[in-house]
This record gives sequence, C-alpha cells and structure tokens, in this order.
Amino acid sequence: MSRMAEHHKVLIVGGGTAGISVAARLRKEGVGDIGLIEPSDQHFYQPLWTLVGGGCAPAKESERTEASVMPQGVVWIKAAAAGVDPENKSVSLEDGRTVDYDYLVMCPGIQLDWDKTPGLPEAMRTPGVTSNYDYSSAPQTWENIKRTTSGTAVFMMPANPIKCAGAPQKIAYLAADYWRQQGVLDQIRVVLSLPTPGMFGVPVFAQELEKVVAHYGIEVMKSSEVVEIDGESKQAVISHNADGGSKESIDFDMLHAVPRQSAPDWVKATPLADPDNAGGYVQVDKHTLQHTRYPDVFALGDAGSTPNSKTGAAIRKQAPVLVQNLVDVMAGRTPSASYDGYASCPLTTARNKMLLAEFDYEFNVTPSFPIIDTTKERRDMWYLKRYGLPFMYWNLMLKGRA
Repeated sequence: MSRMAEHHKVLIVGGGTAGISVAARLRKEGVGDIGLIEPSDQHFYQPLWTLVGGGCAPAKESERTEASVMPQGVVWIKAAAAGVDPENKSVSLEDGRTVDYDYLVMCPGIQLDWDKTPGLPEAMRTPGVTSNYDYSSAPQTWENIKRTTSGTAVFMMPANPIKCAGAPQKIAYLAADYWRQQGVLDQIRVVLSLPTPGMFGVPVFAQELEKVVAHYGIEVMKSSEVVEIDGESKQAVISHNADGGSKESIDFDMLHAVPRQSAPDWVKATPLADPDNAGGYVQVDKHTLQHTRYPDVFALGDAGSTPNSKTGAAIRKQAPVLVQNLVDVMAGRTPSASYDGYASCPLTTARNKMLLAEFDYEFNVTPSFPIIDTTKERRDMWYLKRYGLPFMYWNLMLKGRA
C-alpha cells in the first residue's frame, strides 16, 4: 500500500523571515494545523551581514537555530520543497514525500545565481573577492577592507531585482569611511557600479546619496554593470549600458561581489510562476498578495511578484496583510487588507550614520518616525540599524508582534 500524503490546513513553504512571521501571526489568529516546510537548521538575520562585512558586528550575532524561532504549535517539515501542483493542492519534497494543503503560503526566498555572472563563482575562491550576500564570506569582506591601503576597490550591483538593493552601496560607504579614518582614502580609487541612472529611485534620498559619494570621492558608474570577473588576474569587465553597451576592463585590488538573483529554479517550473516575469516569481496581486489564478495560494517576501524592494521591512508590512486576507478567504470572505508597497532601506552612509529610506509603490516617502527627518544622515538612525532593528526582528517580528 502506498503511504498517504501528509496534509495541513495551511502549508507554508519557507522558514525565513516571511514564513516564520506568517506562521506566528496565524497562530495568534487561532489558526491550527499549520505545516511549515524548511530544510535549514539555522535561521539568519541577513540585514546584519552588511555590518559584518564592514567590521561593525560579529557574524554569529546574525544566527540562531531554526528550532528556536519556530512558533509553538506549527509542524516543522524539515525538508526541501521541489514542486507545487496547485490543481491537486500538493507540494512535493526533494525526499519524495508529498504534502497536501487546503491553503498554501509561498515564501521560499530568493535564489543567488552566482553562475549568471561569468567568472564570479571562480573569483569567489580567490583572495580579494568577497560578498556580504554569503554568511561565510561577509567576515572576509572586512579582512579585505582592512588589508586595502591603496589601489582600486570595486563595488558592484547587478541589474535584475535583488534582496536589499541598498546593500551594494552600504558596504562601499562603510569601507570608504574606514579608509578615511585610516588616512588612506585618497590613495584608493573607489568604484561603485550601479545599473540604475540615479543613486536611488526616490529623488530625496538620491540627492542625499549624491552628497555622500561626493564626500568620499567615490567614482559612481551609473547605468553600468559588472558583466565578467577574472579573479586570478583581478580584472572586472564593466558594461556601460547608457553608452550603447560599451565595455571597460578595470584592474582591482578588492571587489565586493553581488550575484544576480531570481526565484528558486523549482518555483520557476511551477504553474504558480508569473509567465511574464523572467525572474519566475510567484504571481500575486500586488495589494492582496493572493495568487492571481489560484485563490487558495498566497505569497510574500522575496519570491513574490510584488514590485516592491525586496527587504525584510517589506515583509513586516506584507505579513499582517497576507494573514488577514488568508483568514478572510478561509471564512468565505473577500480579502479586506491591502499592501501599499511599503519598503524600507536603512542605508549606512558612515560607520556611525544612517539614512532611513522608506517609501511605497508610488515612491512616496512614508516615514515611520514623522517627527524625525530620516531623509538626512543621522547618528540615532545608526543605533536603530545596529541594535534596534535586530532586537525588533528576533523579539517582535518573528513572534508576530510587529
């Protein structure tokens, strides 16, 4: 006899920020029979990795066990998802098992496509090339910054959507401020390659960042992208898209790499993927977070098709909307909550200052602290980034309280 598939009323795919936050909120709403699929033993607060790479925080502070953040009463299915059959309401696992559901929440996170930039996987194994997008590599970024006293430092950002789009800039500012303190900044050519025509999508923040790069003397190549890296010879090929795609080769002494990113390959292969989006993200209504073709499926976080910046702050606003709408649907009601595209990017502009960029789908500034001007660099915002946000993450957000 074949074994019956496991079944849960609500099945959550992904035990990262989004999955744990939604599970905790559903439990507070009295929803029972929740299953959560997550293969990892460890849970990471990834926003801290920029500070790790900048020498401002220890890597271990960003790590806890998955078991310690799993909400009480949620069944942890410790396996990796491999596919979804939305017609038959089932999720297949890599170990061959199948889990059925009544309602599905997709939040498997985003995939780091290291191999999509020629030479990057090999370069990551050479001295001088690191990435704060990797837990084991972030501490090495700091080592490279300390070792660099002259030459050229390249900080790159790919063109497609990535999680925490401000991270490629933040580490450049932390490095430049350290080199300024050490008295060697004038001996280092700092190159920041951005695929965008401006420093930031919201003008008021872009104007402030223009002042930051001018202060450090950072050479910003806008509408440009590192398209190839040779780690052995320490060369980066930059394509200047605003100049007809002309290419320039730069010799570097250190390079902070950011891989291209997309939805996990197995998500791309499911019927849930947006057929019009090359990234393969789960296709949802950008306000209700409900799937546009399968009303019993919801998605949030980095793997969703919503056109907001992919940040933990966005998830903090998405989670209560999704939970309310899921509860509505389970009760036979029309979804009543709406997500306005809120995202937040805490931009560390120095080793003791931060610019808190908060905005919505229309790029309207949406400050959480109306009495404080967060459009300017502020020291109090630095303490929020270093201590306040991590505290809120572990003690409030993952427990469904914020």
